[in-house]
Amino acid sequence: MSWSEMQPLLYDNTLDTLFMVWWSTFYAVLIGIPAGVVLHLTDRGALLQNVVVNKVLGAIVNIGRSFPFLILIVVLIPFTRLVVGVSIGPTGAVVPLAIAAIPFFARLVESALREVDHGLVEAAQAMGGGTWTIVFKVLLPQALPALVAAVTTTVIQLIGYSAIAGAVGGGGLGNLAYTYGYQQYETSLMITTVVELILLVTLVQLLGDLVVRRLAGRGTRASSLRVGLRRARTEEPAAVTEAA
Repeated sequence: MSWSEMQPLLYDNTLDTLFMVWWSTFYAVLIGIPAGVVLHLTDRGALLQNVVVNKVLGAIVNIGRSFPFLILIVVLIPFTRLVVGVSIGPTGAVVPLAIAAIPFFARLVESALREVDHGLVEAAQAMGGGTWTIVFKVLLPQALPALVAAVTTTVIQLIGYSAIAGAVGGGGLGNLAYTYGYQQYETSLMITTVVELILLVTLVQLLGDLVVRRLAGRGTRASSLRVGLRRARTEEPAAVTEAA
């Protein structure tokens, strides 16, 4: 197959892959962040400790993470058809891709929040900050570099999953490699598809690393925030004494 024949196929299927990865990442972040926050807050010794909620949600996340993606696509066919009206093509692939990515990303969010300096949380509590104030003013901002790294990892995972989905009717570069490269013995097209997938993953990783480095460069704000909160906490009693 000549380059002029491959070019439109590569263009259309690349758009399909980007469509699948974009929307599945969107839903993974939209649902995965709240799920990860709840997992963190309900853990033992956390702000909203609730063993039952934590265990149930943790079990759901673990089951979702351990389910083989190829089987998941097949199992979700009735649900996918109910939600989006089709079970194949890029639109149909978004549903199983998102469902596979949500528990994966939720665990990464939980891990990112766990790494936040507990002293900042204690200082915010001492200043009268409520649970959701701590979440939105301390936990999420301080965990932002790790959260961006988690998104990067999830996108890369989804690029690989999208290739699997493409091989079973989901469209995209995986479908192109399977239909033309494998079934029709177009070796050059298969190699080109593999190279493009490698380039996509590399580009995502480079962009993610760049953003993480930029955000981590502001990491000194964590220490200054901790000092500021503790200073305010120690100065407040002194101010009250002087006023009396």
